[in-house]
Amino acid sequence: MDQATPNRKKIPLRPSDTDDVWRRDEVESPCIKLCSVHPTAGVCVGCFRTVGEIGGWSAMTPEARRTVMAELPGRKALLLRRRGGRGARVGD
Repeated sequence: MDQATPNRKKIPLRPSDTDDVWRRDEVESPCIKLCSVHPTAGVCVGCFRTVGEIGGWSAMTPEARRTVMAELPGRKALLLRRRGGRGARVGD
Protein backbone atom coordinates (compact mmCIF):
# COMPACT_ATOMS: atom_id res chain seq x y z
CA MET A 1 0.00 0.00 0.00
CA ASP A 2 1.24 3.46 -0.69
CA GLN A 3 1.85 6.06 2.01
CA ALA A 4 -0.94 8.43 0.90
CA THR A 5 -3.66 5.83 1.49
CA PRO A 6 -2.21 3.30 3.93
CA ASN A 7 -5.55 1.67 4.92
CA ARG A 8 -7.06 1.32 1.46
CA LYS A 9 -6.91 -1.77 -0.69
CA LYS A 10 -5.88 -1.32 -4.30
CA ILE A 11 -8.82 -1.78 -6.64
CA PRO A 12 -7.97 -3.36 -10.00
CA LEU A 13 -8.64 -1.13 -12.98
CA ARG A 14 -10.09 -3.97 -15.05
CA PRO A 15 -12.20 -6.88 -13.89
CA SER A 16 -10.53 -10.23 -14.22
CA ASP A 17 -12.05 -12.88 -16.43
CA THR A 18 -12.19 -15.04 -13.32
CA ASP A 19 -14.20 -12.46 -11.38
CA ASP A 20 -17.69 -13.94 -10.91
CA VAL A 21 -19.38 -10.56 -10.61
CA TRP A 22 -18.69 -9.90 -14.31
CA ARG A 23 -19.94 -13.25 -15.61
CA ARG A 24 -23.36 -13.28 -17.21
CA ASP A 25 -25.64 -15.89 -18.67
CA GLU A 26 -26.32 -13.80 -21.74
CA VAL A 27 -25.91 -14.47 -25.40
CA GLU A 28 -23.10 -12.20 -26.53
CA SER A 29 -23.69 -9.74 -29.33
CA PRO A 30 -22.39 -10.83 -32.74
CA CYS A 31 -21.25 -7.25 -33.41
CA ILE A 32 -17.73 -7.00 -34.85
CA LYS A 33 -17.83 -3.19 -35.05
CA LEU A 34 -18.06 -3.14 -38.84
CA CYS A 35 -21.44 -1.42 -38.88
CA SER A 36 -23.00 -0.65 -42.22
CA VAL A 37 -26.43 -1.74 -43.38
CA HIS A 38 -26.50 -3.22 -46.89
CA PRO A 39 -28.97 -1.16 -48.96
CA THR A 40 -30.79 -4.06 -50.61
CA ALA A 41 -30.29 -6.95 -48.18
CA GLY A 42 -31.22 -4.79 -45.17
CA VAL A 43 -28.70 -6.44 -42.85
CA CYS A 44 -25.49 -5.19 -41.28
CA VAL A 45 -22.47 -6.22 -43.36
CA GLY A 46 -20.52 -6.97 -40.17
CA CYS A 47 -22.89 -9.02 -38.01
CA PHE A 48 -25.74 -9.77 -40.47
CA ARG A 49 -28.46 -8.52 -38.08
CA THR A 50 -31.32 -6.30 -39.20
CA VAL A 51 -31.63 -2.75 -37.89
CA GLY A 52 -34.53 -3.86 -35.69
CA GLU A 53 -32.49 -6.71 -34.21
CA ILE A 54 -29.54 -4.42 -33.54
CA GLY A 55 -31.73 -1.81 -31.84
CA GLY A 56 -33.66 -4.33 -29.80
CA TRP A 57 -30.76 -6.60 -28.84
CA SER A 58 -30.41 -5.37 -25.25
CA ALA A 59 -34.14 -5.91 -24.61
CA MET A 60 -34.30 -9.39 -26.19
CA THR A 61 -34.63 -12.50 -24.10
CA PRO A 62 -31.77 -15.02 -24.27
CA GLU A 63 -34.05 -17.31 -26.32
CA ALA A 64 -34.77 -14.57 -28.86
CA ARG A 65 -31.05 -13.79 -29.11
CA ARG A 66 -30.27 -17.47 -29.71
CA THR A 67 -32.89 -17.55 -32.48
CA VAL A 68 -31.28 -14.55 -34.18
CA MET A 69 -27.79 -16.04 -33.75
CA ALA A 70 -28.95 -19.27 -35.41
CA GLU A 71 -30.24 -17.32 -38.43
CA LEU A 72 -27.10 -15.24 -38.99
CA PRO A 73 -24.96 -17.78 -40.92
CA GLY A 74 -27.71 -18.09 -43.55
CA ARG A 75 -27.85 -14.34 -44.00
CA LYS A 76 -24.18 -14.16 -44.92
CA ALA A 77 -25.02 -15.62 -48.33
CA LEU A 78 -27.18 -12.56 -49.06
CA LEU A 79 -24.07 -10.43 -49.13
CA LEU A 80 -21.70 -12.83 -50.88
CA ARG A 81 -23.61 -13.06 -54.17
CA ARG A 82 -22.05 -11.09 -56.99
CA ARG A 83 -24.46 -8.69 -58.61
CA GLY A 84 -22.31 -6.71 -60.96
CA GLY A 85 -18.83 -6.08 -62.22
CA ARG A 86 -16.96 -8.15 -64.78
CA GLY A 87 -18.47 -11.45 -63.58
CA ALA A 88 -21.98 -10.27 -64.35
CA ARG A 89 -21.00 -9.07 -67.83
CA VAL A 90 -19.13 -12.17 -68.99
CA GLY A 91 -21.15 -14.78 -67.12
CA ASP A 92 -18.46 -15.97 -64.68
